[in-house]
Amino acid sequence: MNSPAAPATGPVHEDLARLSLVDHHCHGVITADLAPETFQSLITEGDVWPASGITPFDSPVGIAIRRHCAPLLDLPRHAPPTEYLARRAELGWREVSRRFLADAGTDVFCVDTGYRPDRLTTPAELAAVAGRPAAVAYEVVRLEAVAEALAAEGVEPDEYASLFADAAREAIEERGAVAVKSVAAYRTGFDLDPSRPSDADVTEAARRWLASGRTGGTTAVAEEGPHTRPRLDEPVLVRHLLWTAVDLGLPLQLHTGFGDNDIRMHRVDPTRLTDWLHLTSGTIPVLLLHCWPYQRQAAYLATVFEQVYFDLGLTLHHVGPVRARAILEEALEITPFRKLLHSSDAYGIAEFHHLGALAFRRGLAGLLQDRVDADELSLPDALRIAVWTGRDNACRVYGLSP
Repeated sequence: MNSPAAPATGPVHEDLARLSLVDHHCHGVITADLAPETFQSLITEGDVWPASGITPFDSPVGIAIRRHCAPLLDLPRHAPPTEYLARRAELGWREVSRRFLADAGTDVFCVDTGYRPDRLTTPAELAAVAGRPAAVAYEVVRLEAVAEALAAEGVEPDEYASLFADAAREAIEERGAVAVKSVAAYRTGFDLDPSRPSDADVTEAARRWLASGRTGGTTAVAEEGPHTRPRLDEPVLVRHLLWTAVDLGLPLQLHTGFGDNDIRMHRVDPTRLTDWLHLTSGTIPVLLLHCWPYQRQAAYLATVFEQVYFDLGLTLHHVGPVRARAILEEALEITPFRKLLHSSDAYGIAEFHHLGALAFRRGLAGLLQDRVDADELSLPDALRIAVWTGRDNACRVYGLSP
């Protein structure tokens, strides 16, 4: 029997452990040493509550950090939080990030640069910090950030639609982006009229939105800049944004499910997109991000719509390597094996790049190896599924070289 400290072994485990991953959705790491409270705020999707005596270290993700990340900082497994934070500060952000990114075994990063309240590494800087000779990073353009920047600069309502499309195309071309992303889940949820809005409707909605000057929320200031940016939460303009994504022709990433308390969880079930997916069939790949607790709903959509793919994103490091297998099993109950992708959604701290990769490798290897051992799956099929999910599916969707 394997000891508690040792991962399971077998051909699938060994193959996945060696596999160079494509992280198809992540963010940069903060280029500064972090105060203890700042670090704790980055390991929770909630808030920090110092006065309550509750710490994010006392959660599944906090325990996973102490168990699986501490050894990479030359600490014993389960090191106390105070020792962990002290060692992290001693090494400095760059060395800490190098260790975790290198150990993650990721050579391709698709980086969402649209949410930057802190100084984060650029995509190129993230790949460089990883210190892996083959590491490369590509950008994902967040469309709400493009719209909000356009509004901050000043735009007339009747020009908004065409100038937004032009600005999005320019951002894609300048940055060599491989995909676009929307956070409609945070702004309106998916209870939207699925049809393409008319030009007149877009102009009138732009007039309302620009006149209101609404700001606030976790994504109000989407990137660094000199302007205060209004928050794009006008339903007609969010619909227009989604249809503009179709016109742009690149894969569209959509946040679904798990997120911070700006989400209204009952409104972000991805099956609410069903009518829109019917209308956009045969156009662009749609990639559902994170998905928990709707991983089964995402699996259903990926099964019945050719253009739908999904990942489990930050879910896996928040539940930890032990529970990751159960979430992956639910995601793969009916899903075509070419439809599930790997991502970490790591933001701010490189621990999540490491934990996301670790939880994915162990969880997927465990369930595939058990199916091989039960003769429900051949070993060649299991190894092929592992490579598809960890690397090749993303390469195919985004047109990347494997």
